[in-house]
Amino acid sequence: MVKNQVEARGVKDPSVLRAMREVPREEFLSEPYKKFAYEDSALPIGEGQTISQPYIVALMTEALRIQEKDRVLEIGTGSGYQAAVLAKIAKEVYTIEILEPLYRRATETLKRLGYDNVLTKLGDGYLGWEEHAPFDAIIVTCAVDHVPKPLERQLKAGGRLVIPLGSEASYQNLVLLTKLPDGSLMQETLVPVAFVPMLGPKKEPEQTEEKK
Repeated sequence: MVKNQVEARGVKDPSVLRAMREVPREEFLSEPYKKFAYEDSALPIGEGQTISQPYIVALMTEALRIQEKDRVLEIGTGSGYQAAVLAKIAKEVYTIEILEPLYRRATETLKRLGYDNVLTKLGDGYLGWEEHAPFDAIIVTCAVDHVPKPLERQLKAGGRLVIPLGSEASYQNLVLLTKLPDGSLMQETLVPVAFVPMLGPKKEPEQTEEKK
């Protein structure tokens, strides 16, 4: 899988290639789909969601340029597979899933396989995970038509954010955003993609002024 579907298509980072070789993708799939685990295609994981194809997982991971001391936030845990790949490279991975059945299943799988540096949360990924911010890298594994402001704020200066940006109903562009020292974001378009849409209200809670 790694040689023919990932490395052959341009992914070169040795740490990413090693992680892709070491993480058992079949462990993150239900029984009917295990036999397709190492094909280069997205597969159903329940609740209308999918596990991304191996090439896209590797491409997004490489784009983040993760170092061994980095703390990474993932939006959309899904099966837990992407979090496991990240955990092979980063110091800590924080991952949020809005669908409870997927959250519970992924949490159990990651724990069973010994990914002790992954912390899972049931919640709205649009809002990020403020108490553990700032993050060196953020990866969004669901489509959204704009960059969530909470994620911008929770990204360190110099940090990288990879996100499928565009129409939530059809295709998007996979975009790499790098946070500059002045807080602005430098954008680079990577490849066209088709991700499931981000769930939830996709907006920050309204701020209410307390009466004195």
